Amino acid sequence: MPERVLTSAELLRVFAGRRILLTGHTGFKGGWLTLWLNQLGAEVRGVSLPAESTSFFETVRIAELVQHRIADIRDPAALAAAVREFDPELVIHMAAQAIVRSSFDAPLDTLATNVMGTANVLEAVRRMPSCRGVVVVTSDKCYRNTSRGRDYRETDPLGGDDPYSASKACTEIVAAAWRQSFFRAEGSPLLATVRAGNVFGGGDWARDRIVPDLVRGALTGEPVRIRYPRAIRPWQHVLEPVSGYLQVAARLLEHERSVEGAWNFGPGRDGMITVGALSGLIRAAWGPGEPQVVFAPERSDPPEKPVLRLDSSKSRDGLGWKPALSIEEAVELTVEWYRAFACGDEDMRALSEAQIERYVDRSARREQVMKGAAACV
Repeated sequence: MPERVLTSAELLRVFAGRRILLTGHTGFKGGWLTLWLNQLGAEVRGVSLPAESTSFFETVRIAELVQHRIADIRDPAALAAAVREFDPELVIHMAAQAIVRSSFDAPLDTLATNVMGTANVLEAVRRMPSCRGVVVVTSDKCYRNTSRGRDYRETDPLGGDDPYSASKACTEIVAAAWRQSFFRAEGSPLLATVRAGNVFGGGDWARDRIVPDLVRGALTGEPVRIRYPRAIRPWQHVLEPVSGYLQVAARLLEHERSVEGAWNFGPGRDGMITVGALSGLIRAAWGPGEPQVVFAPERSDPPEKPVLRLDSSKSRDGLGWKPALSIEEAVELTVEWYRAFACGDEDMRALSEAQIERYVDRSARREQVMKGAAACV
């Protein structure tokens, strides 16, 4: 029988009052996870580089909700100083150089941050007596992509033809090595890695990402250059993988050894669409003043893989996790957030918290529908 997904009430029971160390909390995905952990009553210490002036972290005032520390994970001494005396019960490692195209401009920095930075974090964990679990966030780009269009599973070979993808494959290898070499003894932390699809949602302002680029185009009136419009990616709202990370993290805190290893969190089939199709959905949802696009030549530089899809059946069967949003619902939440930001008259933290609550409600309703359908079979 597939595992049952933990309900919101059960997550609250697990996380309330627990000490969570989160690296990369000033980033887009890290900010959303921090906000959700705060709603669940966790005591969070965030360690990261400074946030950009325009960022989810600054807009939602995340620093008011956590013990905020600035440190570079490439510097073991600075990292140790930032986490000293906190002694977390769980570490979620999200800090990374997260942009594929940026890895071509700064390949050594990408490898230093994503590979050695992860090793530094795991070494710090070895000096945390109370730590029960570690979640290392990698990427769907960690797979050796053969461009054959198959859905990648956790057992598929790792690889990478570009610096970013190679760094994420190496991150997976480093995590597995630390698990086997240092976390096998009784009472040692359990370690899992999590691999999400292409994530979008309110508050992402990174360059060279399709949704933030489209939003900037809508706000400035400048045409947006769309690279590889026929490329297929597993698109999903940020709350989808974050909900999966929480499912894994809760089980690590409960010391369920079965959750060790790698987990994919990708969209349903409706979310595995082309770049051009996603841009069309964003433009349609935006309505008046929608961004104008210009399609780039098919052979743009740097090169990108034409197809990437994820198989999340392990997460469905082992965690009870499944996507809660259709691609249209994901776009709806995203455009709602950016439109409110553009109007300038919204409490963006309240709106973001409300979106988490709506996501939880939709997820619970979908779970009830699925149970009802199963009972009728």
